[in-house]
Amino acid sequence: MSILLAVAHGTRDPAGAGVVGELLALVRAARPELTVGEAYAEIAAPSVSEAARALGYRPLVVVPLLLGRGYHVHVDIPEQLAEAGADAVVSRPLGPHRELTGVLLDRLGDATAADAVVLGAAGSTDPRGLADVRAAARLLGRALGRPVPYGFAGGPGPALPDVVDQARRGGARSVAVASYLLAPGFFQRRLEAAGADFTAAPLGVHQGLARLILRRYDEVGLRAREVA
Repeated sequence: MSILLAVAHGTRDPAGAGVVGELLALVRAARPELTVGEAYAEIAAPSVSEAARALGYRPLVVVPLLLGRGYHVHVDIPEQLAEAGADAVVSRPLGPHRELTGVLLDRLGDATAADAVVLGAAGSTDPRGLADVRAAARLLGRALGRPVPYGFAGGPGPALPDVVDQARRGGARSVAVASYLLAPGFFQRRLEAAGADFTAAPLGVHQGLARLILRRYDEVGLRAREVA
């Protein structure tokens, strides 16, 4: 059986690393026969190449714990795997996906009744990543039955504070931000400072996320069997 290597972005915030560890504990509990490794694309350790070497040369299915496409998915992770000489395939990132929409609704809780709900994301310079955030906002909007605008904590695109202000100018007396982030850290603090009445917690440790990680792992296995 191949090994699942989960790759998170990386953070200096201990709470963020704790979320990744607890989330992968849910994955291991759901599939105890599966070996699950942990790595980080940057900032934290182990790196992807370090984790791949430590896991040996059994086939790896690498699941990016990222919410959209971008540099890490298309360049950084494959380069680190090649550096390690790993026998590996990389799955799609976690988002956008309906499973994430369910987690967002859980984190919003009663705040789904706010006059305006805005999706808050980290930001990306990759057009594919920006498109994935737009798709996630559409999925959340369909679930809520109304449009959900989106804004970013950094980078190009609409800044979240401006989107919150625009919602108020449009007549919203209460504005809630759905956090489209995996874990607490710098970007979550930026979302919380955007001026909304309520900012949801990050996606975090949730059975829906654990199911999605295993779905991405299984999808790669299915594609490999189809090619064979």
